[in-house]
Amino acid sequence: MSGRLLYHGFGIRGYRYVKLDVHNGGMELVIEQPRDRLRCPCCGRSDVIAKGHTRRSFRTVGIGAKPVRIVLPVPRILCRSCGIIRQAKVGFADDRVSYTRSFERYALELSRSMTIQDVARHLKISWDVIKDIQKRHLKKHYARPKLGHLTQIAIDEIHIGKGQKYVTLVLDLESGAVVFLGKGRGAESLAPFWRRLKRSGAKIEAVAIDMSPAYTLSVTTNLPDAVLVYDRFHVMKLFHDKLSDLRRDLYHEATTKLQKDVLKGTRWLLLKNPENLDQAKKEPQRLREALQLNESLATAYYLKESLSWFWQQPDRKAAELHLEIWMLQAELSGVRMLQQFAKTLQQHRTGLLNWYRYPISTGPLEGTNNKIQTMKRQAYGYRDLEFFQLKIYALHTTKYALVG
Repeated sequence: MSGRLLYHGFGIRGYRYVKLDVHNGGMELVIEQPRDRLRCPCCGRSDVIAKGHTRRSFRTVGIGAKPVRIVLPVPRILCRSCGIIRQAKVGFADDRVSYTRSFERYALELSRSMTIQDVARHLKISWDVIKDIQKRHLKKHYARPKLGHLTQIAIDEIHIGKGQKYVTLVLDLESGAVVFLGKGRGAESLAPFWRRLKRSGAKIEAVAIDMSPAYTLSVTTNLPDAVLVYDRFHVMKLFHDKLSDLRRDLYHEATTKLQKDVLKGTRWLLLKNPENLDQAKKEPQRLREALQLNESLATAYYLKESLSWFWQQPDRKAAELHLEIWMLQAELSGVRMLQQFAKTLQQHRTGLLNWYRYPISTGPLEGTNNKIQTMKRQAYGYRDLEFFQLKIYALHTTKYALVG
């Protein structure tokens, strides 16, 4: 077998072919390292003396359906310059692994569109070896994301498992990459991120968060010059929750069976956009009946629609006027829930209006959360938390089907 075939077929250069053994449905390719190519692994000099060898076997790219192993007697050499005895460095495989670099590249290519189990079955190798290949690759490229280029980020927590297990994510809104993953939720989970960000010298212009007081204090303390933008989807979600609570309270306060029957099952009708109501199921009619029967519910519903228009104004000045009118209407409505929500908006007024300076939100982070949950389901969960975190850091590079 020529040296060109060893190089182009298996990525092996600088070794001599000895023989080929075929047995047990696979092949063993025996090679050796020429004496004149021996170098000290420490200083790189050629003034060495061979002191025996250690037989090692490496899995490499297969030929057809047959697995192939590279068998190499790795020389033990004495360096006359260093005065130490070491094994010669293997040129086609990394230290402390049992596979070649070409096999590693091939397994990673397959992993882009196949699960770990499928790749292991296809290559006739242990599941743990494929996982180790993936983990080493992820550690090398994604273990510590660079922060120096960040200008706009989003911060939010996501639920990753039973028992109230949360992690806090920081997303680069320009690239869509997760640049930090902190254990738990709240300001304390962000402490390592702030330390790394300070050392990176990044100039953060804007941050998108929900209206959490903990996140607000953490961002304003560590990024006093950044523009704080409250996420529009969290604002509307909070209002939807309050509207659902109001409907529930009205249902329990209803004194007649007619009132209870009209209110029952209208929760999702109140939260839907008017254009999405199903005519065939008479949803617009059911909603009208519920609103006609409950003045406070009708007021809250129409103010919900008006609040969503805040983010559709032509400029900041028009949005400020719209917000002022909305809060005044809520205050004059006499509905306690609306009055309390108006106070909440007043307290977060600047962060809401900042959307017209930086129209950003945590929406991309919600999309990343959906990808994470899909990845978890396809892998039937992750027992190795470090591996799971590395997969999250690399999630923005996914171009095909998400695989575990």
